Amino acid sequence: MTPAPEAFLRRAIALAAEARAAGNPPFGSLLVGPDGTVLAEERNSSVTDNDITAHPELKLARWAARELDAETVAATTMYTSCEPCGMCGGAIVRSGLGRVVFALSTEQLEAIKPGGGWPIVPQDGPALYDEASAVVAGYY
Repeated sequence: MTPAPEAFLRRAIALAAEARAAGNPPFGSLLVGPDGTVLAEERNSSVTDNDITAHPELKLARWAARELDAETVAATTMYTSCEPCGMCGGAIVRSGLGRVVFALSTEQLEAIKPGGGWPIVPQDGPALYDEASAVVAGYY
């Protein structure tokens, strides 16, 4: 890894430390444009905002999709202190971001957490294919 990406990852880690100091989970992210400038930064604020979705990766993906043209979004890189969770990963894909670089993997994070991660929620399906697909057919 070259010095610039390392500096961006260190900034993401610093943002995570700021989130933790504010009483939130320790996660931070920044979005870097195609020319290497920092376009936006975010910290986790899920506790202080009382919003379970207030992850920095999700906030940046939403910002990019709303504020940037698709070509610029596709040329951005998100630097984040930890590998994005499934929720954030979905938002990143839908926003069209070009790349994500993370410091700590999900597996490494789970090893650090006492008791591991979140419990698995049982899911059932698919069901009612004809009814559900009729609503979706032709949309895409």
